[in-house]
Amino acid sequence: MKRLSELAPGERARVVRIEAQGGLAERLAAMGITTGAVVEVARRAPLGDPIDLRVRGYHLSLRKREAELVYVETEDGSGPADRA
Repeated sequence: MKRLSELAPGERARVVRIEAQGGLAERLAAMGITTGAVVEVARRAPLGDPIDLRVRGYHLSLRKREAELVYVETEDGSGPADRA
């Protein structure tokens, strides 16, 4: 698995786990970021924060620290180098 914050512009992935809790978890769900949702990174701000995503047919911007709480699996199944 990768964190959503690790995806490059143009990459698509499916959400497999969300570690946010409380109000942030509710906010992400209300914006359509739920387990099983497909997200695509449209672009990043010049300094990498925020991240512009496409999810469920619309654009959404997340802060990098929020995207770090969302774990995804890319379409080719790849993850970080430390994957066992």
